[in-house]
Amino acid sequence: MIKRSKERELRERANEILRMTGFPLSEDELKTTAIADFGLNNPEREGAQILTLFATERISAKLIVLFPGQFLPEHWHPPVGNDPGKEEILRGLFGECHYGEEGEDNCPLSALPEEKRDQYSTRSFHVLTPGKQVIIPSGKKHWISGGEKGGVVISFSTCVRDALDQFTDKEVERITVFEED
Repeated sequence: MIKRSKERELRERANEILRMTGFPLSEDELKTTAIADFGLNNPEREGAQILTLFATERISAKLIVLFPGQFLPEHWHPPVGNDPGKEEILRGLFGECHYGEEGEDNCPLSALPEEKRDQYSTRSFHVLTPGKQVIIPSGKKHWISGGEKGGVVISFSTCVRDALDQFTDKEVERITVFEED
């Protein structure tokens, strides 16, 4: 649960970073930057700031801001009905983000949150800087975190059903709950 004052503080921090990217955004769009804590009540360590540029029934684009050392926890996009699940492309836009997925174990342990390493089974490690990208097939486990100075990725994906994402950490609740101060 996040206090509304913390939500405003995190949104403003994220929006300052989004302005620095040079990506064309209106002030009205910046007001829609969503704050996620995944029900873990530590949004600066486990969370993300997400500005949805558009989302239709078939495609979406989002800007995901990650503060230094902030983790968007390991998850995957499961099949839904006849749909095989969301396919996603993450492309570095600003700063540096760390990305882990299933595959070769080349991830330095220091890149994972020490207190929750058992919640990160994917150890194929990539660094996303501006212009670097990864393609994430549906159903593939992955995580992302902010580098030393944080970063921004742009996410292009098929149909968005974020509330149905599955997480390795069973404590995660996909929908963030807010409370008034």
